[in-house]
Amino acid sequence: MPALAASALLLAAGCSSPSSQAEPSSSAAARQAAAETDASAADRSLAVAAAPTGSTATATARPGDSDGRAHRTKLSVSSYDGKTRRAVISSDTAPSSTPSATSSSSGSSSPSSSPSASAAPHRTAVGDVIASAPAPGAPDGLLAEVTKVIGETDEGTEVQTAPARLNALLGDDTAKGSVPVDPAAFDIDELLPDVDVSWSKTAELHVGPEGATVPLGSLRLDVRADLPTVGNTSASAAASVSGFVQVAPQVDFRYGGEGSDAAPASAYLGVSGDWTSGWSLKGRAGASATPVRIPFATLHADPVLQVGPVPVVVNLDLTCYIQVSGDGRITVDVEQSLQGDFKAGGTFGLGQGWTPVSSSDMKSTPVRTSVTSAGSVQAALGAQATVGLYGSVGVVADLAPYVRGEGTGTVTGTDSVFDADGSWAVYGGVDLSGTLRLQLTIFGTPVFQRDIPLGALHREWKLAGGGSPS
Repeated sequence: MPALAASALLLAAGCSSPSSQAEPSSSAAARQAAAETDASAADRSLAVAAAPTGSTATATARPGDSDGRAHRTKLSVSSYDGKTRRAVISSDTAPSSTPSATSSSSGSSSPSSSPSASAAPHRTAVGDVIASAPAPGAPDGLLAEVTKVIGETDEGTEVQTAPARLNALLGDDTAKGSVPVDPAAFDIDELLPDVDVSWSKTAELHVGPEGATVPLGSLRLDVRADLPTVGNTSASAAASVSGFVQVAPQVDFRYGGEGSDAAPASAYLGVSGDWTSGWSLKGRAGASATPVRIPFATLHADPVLQVGPVPVVVNLDLTCYIQVSGDGRITVDVEQSLQGDFKAGGTFGLGQGWTPVSSSDMKSTPVRTSVTSAGSVQAALGAQATVGLYGSVGVVADLAPYVRGEGTGTVTGTDSVFDADGSWAVYGGVDLSGTLRLQLTIFGTPVFQRDIPLGALHREWKLAGGGSPS
């Protein structure tokens, strides 16, 4: 009996061993999951990255959810009407079928037995806040709150929406990042006949016009434009501007979590990038004191930033232009190369509200300088950028690198050798100006009553000069 009892005990222990070992393992897994949840709750920082090309990501936040956070969803915006603000929300998951839903006992089709659209449960509810990548009817993306569920259609659930704010999705999370815009993502409209476009992106190299090598991730526009001349100016003094602009723009985004009254503690939206240009101004332009701006290309892109589960659609527009002003009396032949970077945007803090951010570090090198006669002229080869979210423009920035020539008395010269009965000088410079727009309140920040000027950043340096006072 003792031997039998011992054997029974060993057998029982052997049989119960897996169960007894599974319990601690299960408890450990539960404790680990709880720890990961706690860590996730403590670290509310969201990654910011470029969404895959053609992404149709959608995120929703529903009032009353336990964690109050936005979640990636399989819902998508099938259509949207910007006038009525009605949208049709569909599910990417098709309903599963059963034999009773597809056939009767006799084998014939029985539509009445299949689940009807009206019997399907609502896939979205009043109060849901939806963020969507560009979708049919919403090319700038959609950020909206569902105010009414109208009913079911063949495409999905039709709902009435109202504008929403990002803080309804991001809550007290934080996010910060800068994402380059793929040059190939721009839609480009050439406004002058002599405009050539070249671009490159990561892992590829394209050769631009005139055999120039384009750095990776840059967009380049070459342009030549004749300018109105003065009176019967000789052909040798025909006025023109030619050169190229090369830019690698990126979108800068920051969200600092909820501060007070459900407003974020901080926020930032802006555009920055590297800038290179090489251009020349020749002849005697028929200029006036009021600058004349000649746009030569417009560019548009809608990059999608993936901020955690939330697709944040940024609308970026660039207008490249030539601008000339002066007194119409001076003839110049100036070439210069320019290289540097720029940043423009708006930043929000609870203490100071929205304030402008603008900076530019440009370095210029004169290539050729020639000034004939007295007078003044200034020409810029610049770009105006507008940055918005989900179709609402928030920041307008104008970057205008320029060259300015002036002379007094009678001045002539070429290649830095001048004959002068007066003085002359050629300057390079850069102006950066712009505006913060009311629509920046899309972050959920307090409304400001008027547009806020970015403030003017003005830098100028002397390229060449000489002569004596007249």
